Amino acid sequence: MGAKNHGVIMPDANKEHTLNQLVGAAFGAAGQRCMALSTAVFVGESRDWMPELLARARRLKVNAGDQPGADLGPLISPEAKERVCDLVQSGIDEGAKIELDGRDVSVPGYEKGNFVGPTVLSDVKPDMKCYTEEIFGPVLVTLSVDTLEEAIDVINKNPYGNGTAIFTTSGATARKFQNDIDVGQVGINVPIPVPLPMFSFTGSRGSFRGDTNFYGKQGIQFFTQVKTITQLWRSEDVTHTQAATVMPTMK
Repeated sequence: MGAKNHGVIMPDANKEHTLNQLVGAAFGAAGQRCMALSTAVFVGESRDWMPELLARARRLKVNAGDQPGADLGPLISPEAKERVCDLVQSGIDEGAKIELDGRDVSVPGYEKGNFVGPTVLSDVKPDMKCYTEEIFGPVLVTLSVDTLEEAIDVINKNPYGNGTAIFTTSGATARKFQNDIDVGQVGINVPIPVPLPMFSFTGSRGSFRGDTNFYGKQGIQFFTQVKTITQLWRSEDVTHTQAATVMPTMK
């Protein structure tokens, strides 16, 4: 079980909003959350936004999580850092382009810390290891396609279905995406579509085990013991205060 959450960027999207949301969703918490937006799918001309995406990522501050102004803290262990770095290198070895490399980041006072800075890979293909595996670090892998249909096809072929998002100003585009996408949690201009507690967390396919989602209505159902009562009441069983001498009638 795992996750590979995709964000689809349409050319008509609000650029400032979209890029800010992408950077925050990809690198917040150092990418160590199951709903991190770890994969960006640029559609058509939106692929030209890469330089501005990189500029925003470079401005993020890597530091100990308890330090003022820190945007990214460390990874949870040396092993986690090693795994993230190995997956980034596997992407490079398989033909991806490293647009921003945060593997050698150094934090003063914490030189031996498990830090990885914002990292961006482009020209990623669906058969690359950096795409097929959940990296769980501050790494954004990016793909480019020509049409919305191609973007939907890429996402639906991925085995995971935890969350996805689309950035667009077109209601028709958003409607097509939400209807055709096979992912349990969908955001429209919302990068991390975790629902409010009254709704269930509805990751699907390879991002879900069991038969009931947690919290929301299905969470209540999980903790509910169902009791079924079967009864039979007959009019002739009514207790009378005196003997009945007439034929029973329907009243």
